[in-house]
Amino acid sequence: MKDKRMFGFELVRGAAAILLALGVGTIFIFLSSDEPFTALRYLLIGPLISIKGGLASFNTQGFYTILAAMIPTIFTGLAVCVMFSSNQFNLAGEGIVMVGGFVAALAGIYIHMNTGWHAVLCVLIAAIIGGLIMLIPALLKVKLGASEMVTSLMLNYVCMYLVLHFLNYNFADRSKGSTQTFPFAQTARIGSLVPGGSKLTWGFLVALVFVGIIALLMYRTRWGYAIRMIGINQAFSKYSGMKVGGTIVLAQVVGGVLSGMGGGIEVLGRYSTFLWKELPGYGWTGVTIAILAKNNPLLVPLAAFFIAYLNKGCQLMATYCDVPSEMIDIIQAAIFLFFAAEQFLAGYRQKIVVKNTRADLAKVAATNEGGAE
Repeated sequence: MKDKRMFGFELVRGAAAILLALGVGTIFIFLSSDEPFTALRYLLIGPLISIKGGLASFNTQGFYTILAAMIPTIFTGLAVCVMFSSNQFNLAGEGIVMVGGFVAALAGIYIHMNTGWHAVLCVLIAAIIGGLIMLIPALLKVKLGASEMVTSLMLNYVCMYLVLHFLNYNFADRSKGSTQTFPFAQTARIGSLVPGGSKLTWGFLVALVFVGIIALLMYRTRWGYAIRMIGINQAFSKYSGMKVGGTIVLAQVVGGVLSGMGGGIEVLGRYSTFLWKELPGYGWTGVTIAILAKNNPLLVPLAAFFIAYLNKGCQLMATYCDVPSEMIDIIQAAIFLFFAAEQFLAGYRQKIVVKNTRADLAKVAATNEGGAE
């Protein structure tokens, strides 16, 4: 992992990028709203604090809603972290989330099991299908040298239109007023984690478990070390004897497995039928989360919480004020720009590096003097 002394810089850099992005959003709010201060109140504290009759109270259901919104984006964020760590800019998680949700839904409808393992089987099938689909851009990259960014981006729309084709012509429930599948079996549904009909399901705990698993794989195994070394210097990794091609394929397949799993858990936990008509957006959000987390799996839940909180705040602004909900896209774009800018706070980073180097040299000199005496 990176030098622990640079961790403070990364925190400062991340906080500065977020604050600047919020500042950009605030400017647009003042330009577009007739009640900007009310809108900012809903954006910044509205998701967790309810104000009624001048009294503020913690919004428990709002908190559960934010945690529930984190479930699919934790999986896509982890997927992107693994792939980006190997310097593979694969963006197919978006389409695979949709396919994973669709496949899990079909398994929940047409596979009959009177056991609680039904939901596990559905999610497992979604994960396997997601991994198999991700083999397409991975093998094209390794065998033909095709850009994984281009092939994976186009693959999203192939996935979406295949799902819509089969949904419309093979698996639609014609008794409904809108295009959707038949209801899932009750055994395939993922239950709520808290009482009261909350959308916060057991999938949240599963997501946190996979955060730990991916962190262990990335930082405590030879496979994870190989992924990170390939991401830093692919030519050197190949020269040192690492199986670069196989590792690149495996990293992308793991990303596909995680994305498919996230789609399956989201659909079986939040809905009773499959009714997505377009790409859900969780894959794109996963890219932002991975950037915020600096490709560190342990920071993915924090980044996912931040994005979910902003989404909820923007929804409240759109509902109770005159600010469009698309404000979240502006804020996310600003965050992306500041985080992606390599020269952002580069001067401050250089000062820290020089200071740390001088401190290390001073320690070495002191140690040598002590040994000479």
